[in-house]
Amino acid sequence: MRPKTKFEQLFVVTHLFRWTLLVIPIALVAGSLVALFLWLLDWSVRFRFAHDWLLFLLPVAGVVIYGLYRYLGKNAEAGNNLIMDEIHEPGGGVPARMAPLVLVTTVMTHLFGGSAGREGTAVQIGGSVAQFFARLFRLTPGDVRIVLTTGIAAGFGAVFGTPVAGAVFALEVLTLGRIRFDALLPCLMASVLADVTCRAWGIHHTAYHIGTAFHFDFFLLVKVIGSGVAFGLAGFAFAETCHTIKNAGKKWIRPAWAIPVAGGLLIIGLTYLLGTEDYLSLGVMGKYAHSVTIPSCFLAGGATPWSWLWKLLFTAITLGTGFKGGEVTPLFFIGAALGNTLATLCGAPVDLMAGLGFIAVFAGATNTPIACTLMGVELFGADNVLYYAIVCFTAYYFSGHSGIYHSQRVGVSKVERLRHDKGKTLKEIRENR
Repeated sequence: MRPKTKFEQLFVVTHLFRWTLLVIPIALVAGSLVALFLWLLDWSVRFRFAHDWLLFLLPVAGVVIYGLYRYLGKNAEAGNNLIMDEIHEPGGGVPARMAPLVLVTTVMTHLFGGSAGREGTAVQIGGSVAQFFARLFRLTPGDVRIVLTTGIAAGFGAVFGTPVAGAVFALEVLTLGRIRFDALLPCLMASVLADVTCRAWGIHHTAYHIGTAFHFDFFLLVKVIGSGVAFGLAGFAFAETCHTIKNAGKKWIRPAWAIPVAGGLLIIGLTYLLGTEDYLSLGVMGKYAHSVTIPSCFLAGGATPWSWLWKLLFTAITLGTGFKGGEVTPLFFIGAALGNTLATLCGAPVDLMAGLGFIAVFAGATNTPIACTLMGVELFGADNVLYYAIVCFTAYYFSGHSGIYHSQRVGVSKVERLRHDKGKTLKEIRENR
């Protein structure tokens, strides 16, 4: 029997008060751990800049990371995909050990020169913390699903300083083409509070700028749409390359600990072949003033024509052979560098195209166009929001039914002829090609 709704708003207030109490400890702990992680990450990158020889220990670091997960990690090895699986179909839960393990191993990856990001680590920290409190509060399976989603929002919002995008990302990333709104306000509260907590510890995020507001222009619009296609294909290429390297390593390299050794040796070889360290680590800061970095890509001549491809290969090798870290910051680099190149080719504004690539390759690789549009607003301002939306939505379609999170499920197919993919995970779609 349906309860009386004469005082429906009273139920809403009670509901929000309860979730506020649940979210506060999750956000405070996740935001604090993300702040610690970002501080350690900054230290590790600067320390490696000062000690070039650390790169030669990357294969050894890979073996240590393999051993930590082999003997201590249990199901934590699945990372972000485990959190998504637990939200879709609750099982054994997200282990508390995931947070310290991924924090330590990601710092190790960056300390010794691996090319990786930070979002994956922050999301796993948030998910692990959320599961810990879910057990502590003895929540129902339905509430656990929402709590885990708030953990994703808290980690993402804190690590990039984009709380609105973080909340929407947590809701949008789970199912391709569909958003469930039952966790909307808890995710927003978690993302905002985690971001505030992270900043309160003195963490400062990199500032990016698009210098001009570009009003509607037909020819610029055509260039943006064409670039959106390229950004979507780049997101597709990144995801497929990561998966291919990972599967090939498991198939052809024995014993398993030799996979990160091979990956480390490849990274060392490519670094010396190219004669630059620009494609190691995050790519947010460079060793030299002329280094190719994400901020430099917003300037004319700030990237080479193939910088985006090299960063794609370095990161795919690093993550595909078992090193830890996220994919998103490298996707920012790939997108900004590709945008810099496309701007030169088509005569478009460099800073605008770099900013559009920054968010659009991410949108294509994660199938989260709405969150990425909002991220553009939070990072670059709202003046060019029309172009943000157009490029992210275009990249989303042209990345196909692919992505960096193989546990992501298809809720609504991107095109009608692919409706048979509905309900499948991206992993299942890829295996059936």
